[in-house]
Amino acid sequence: MNVHAADRANGTPSRLPPQYITFPHLSGDATKDGQLSLNRHSSFITHDHDFPAAKAMLYGAGVPDEDSMQTSPHVGIATVWWEGNPCNMHLLELGKIVKDSVLKQGFLAWQFNTIGVSDAITMGHDGMRYSLQSREIIADSIETLTCAQSHDACIAIPGCDKNMPGCVMGIARHNRPSIVIYGGTQRGGFSKLMQKPIDVNTASEARGAYVFGVLKNWAKSGTYTAEDIMQDIERNSVPGPGACGGMYTANSLATVIETLGLSLPGSSSTPASSPTKMRECSKVGAAIRVCLEKNIRPSDLLTRKSFENALTMMMALGGSTNSVLHTLAMAKTANVELTLDDFQTISSKTPYIANMQPSGQYTMEGLFEIGGIPSVIKLLVASGLLHGDTLTVTGKTLAENVASWPSLPQGQEIIRSMDNPIKKTGHIEILRGNIAPGGAVAKLTGKQGLRFTGKARVFDKENKLCTALDQGEIPRDENIVLVVRYEGPKGGPGMPEQLRASGSLVGGNFTNVALITDGRYSGASHGFIVGHIVPEAAVGGPIAIIQDDDIITIDAETHRIDMPHVTDEEIRRRTKLMKPFRMPVTRGVLAKYARLVGSASEGAVTDLF
Repeated sequence: MNVHAADRANGTPSRLPPQYITFPHLSGDATKDGQLSLNRHSSFITHDHDFPAAKAMLYGAGVPDEDSMQTSPHVGIATVWWEGNPCNMHLLELGKIVKDSVLKQGFLAWQFNTIGVSDAITMGHDGMRYSLQSREIIADSIETLTCAQSHDACIAIPGCDKNMPGCVMGIARHNRPSIVIYGGTQRGGFSKLMQKPIDVNTASEARGAYVFGVLKNWAKSGTYTAEDIMQDIERNSVPGPGACGGMYTANSLATVIETLGLSLPGSSSTPASSPTKMRECSKVGAAIRVCLEKNIRPSDLLTRKSFENALTMMMALGGSTNSVLHTLAMAKTANVELTLDDFQTISSKTPYIANMQPSGQYTMEGLFEIGGIPSVIKLLVASGLLHGDTLTVTGKTLAENVASWPSLPQGQEIIRSMDNPIKKTGHIEILRGNIAPGGAVAKLTGKQGLRFTGKARVFDKENKLCTALDQGEIPRDENIVLVVRYEGPKGGPGMPEQLRASGSLVGGNFTNVALITDGRYSGASHGFIVGHIVPEAAVGGPIAIIQDDDIITIDAETHRIDMPHVTDEEIRRRTKLMKPFRMPVTRGVLAKYARLVGSASEGAVTDLF
């Protein structure tokens, strides 16, 4: 009887030590004709005539000669490119610049692709259910092609939210020298009718104002209709390529990835269409040579200390709640022990210093203009909040990378000084209680207060809340906790983001509501919001038994989310009366995802067996 069978017989779950497939490869110090061998993996299919069909196909694909076949490393260039989304539409061209840079090193460069999903385009409808699982497809694609094609290195070019962790998870699985190039942030939009900067989040919040009849008040002049203003916002929020400009999920994770040491300095804050981004792509060939020569692999960079650095950067900048979910997933994939409690520990000692959207005023483009993320890293290293000795893809430490970088200029208003933070501790709060015994994630900057008590109003799915909002059914004369459930990883399925609801609440100027869910929020969401409630409703979590008018208390200072007047006995009674959850999807990719996915508190990964 095998280990799993024995455990099943005993009624106890078991999980074998994590293990990925291993491939034959040359040692890090292997040489040929006195030269360091950089083709450590590809040499096993190109050596002599061991695999002549493989060599024949490679010659057909463009390998120029036998010397290249025998000695040149194969570098995969993974672009998360497709048309129809500004975050990704330019990545194929960036990949071509990268390919040229790699070829100039005398390496073989193979450009390949994986898919993605636009969160902004899918927000608020069933297309959003495909968003989170696209992270796994991206990771699977990069692992699959890199390993199957015997690539020696990988340069990944993500541009949108799930792209970011998906690429990191993919390179962590194959663990070959790799660099991540962020596709970059977009330029800010501008509304002529409102005479102010706007972005894609403006469009989401404008919908609430439109529905509640107050959008016309947004115009600088009173001569425009709500329809005029909405069209102006839709036409001008996104002026070109790049990811959403605030400290939303893509930018949040780009800063996490750079702080982990996986990107060249400045990658996370360089705008998509800037000459600096083009120069970064043209330099990456030399950078991947360093990684190959020094055999710097993701496992050398993804360490406990580097993840602590990433969490610190997340808290200092006000990163999205999605960053928690995805950083847990990246750590799980890299076999680094990281839990929700680590986020709370670091949040409790890290000042929140970034005046950036959605809770603040500025965008990543503005931060780039005053020094970018390297200048912030320099500040945090000098303040003793970051481990400066962690290794990066440059072959240097995090502190060495920014030693000659300019400090943040005096008088700028984007990054506060350490003695004058927006909030003395981080904005991410990990909550537990009889609603979320397995944990929940709140993003509270302090603007909304730190405690909220109200009556529950329960909705099974976000669309039912949106309908209630559109029909004016949410009262404004008492404190209400809106509960959206059956939107978790399994129950959704896909743990969709709920910016449509949260944006409508902000745009509609609701100040008497909190919103809690077993689903997710967009990085653009703000307000008194709690997500990622574990266990989710679909697996029988307590959120499933909340009833209308139950009193709910959310307390960031005690890190609790509770129904204070509902006893454990009453929870058990209600649980027994629950009908078994029926999966809404039983075929296709979402059905596979729902079967495999784990809890949000473990990163919602699909390969923890």
